[in-house]
Amino acid sequence: MGKKGQGSGTARELKTRLKTARGRTTASTRWLERQLNDPYVAEARRKGYRSRAAFKLIGIEERYPFLKPGQRIVDLGAAPGGWSQIIADRIGTENPDPEKRGHLVTIDVLDMDPIPGATVIKGDFLDDDAPDRLIAELGGAADAVLSDMAANTTGHRATDHLRIIAMCEVALDFARQVLAPGGVFLAKALQGGTEADLLAGMKRDFETVRHVKPAASRSDSAETYVLAIGFRGKQD
Repeated sequence: MGKKGQGSGTARELKTRLKTARGRTTASTRWLERQLNDPYVAEARRKGYRSRAAFKLIGIEERYPFLKPGQRIVDLGAAPGGWSQIIADRIGTENPDPEKRGHLVTIDVLDMDPIPGATVIKGDFLDDDAPDRLIAELGGAADAVLSDMAANTTGHRATDHLRIIAMCEVALDFARQVLAPGGVFLAKALQGGTEADLLAGMKRDFETVRHVKPAASRSDSAETYVLAIGFRGKQD
């Protein structure tokens, strides 16, 4: 009886929160309800991660480990820093041994709180001087370029797909400029069937290209990630 009463109270509390939010759109109400019931959101708060997206990178890394101590990594569109926290821990940005200390450079047009041992840049990675600036901060070419960026959604699936593929393409162009041979590129994409040119280019430039959908990506979402391993180096 006690447990049942407690559960009913929780449900009533949630309904009350949603009902009393005057002026909220139906879409935002659904988003809030999903957030309140998302176990990854609760776990992110418990572990001190800045976003549930941290679990997406963790899930990808569990299947295809590529982050290692001492690496040089670029995190594009990093704010609020969920991925950056995981990267910094796995490459050892605060390792006292210089030989094992990794270097992480993040860049975003939005403000982001510091990440211990990382260089946080407020700026646009599309700026002409961005590749040289990031390489200078890293101390050399990057071992991996990661991007969890996504364009603002419109609600129209085909349009949203095209926009996120375009975002992935510009991130890939950037990666080609800063990656060391053998490097890794990871970026968010959407399932949709119009990314043939993108994948063809990645297969030309990398030894292995995979689609990965981590468990933390919602099952009802078309979100997926493209992981390219073994950069062949800049093409003439």
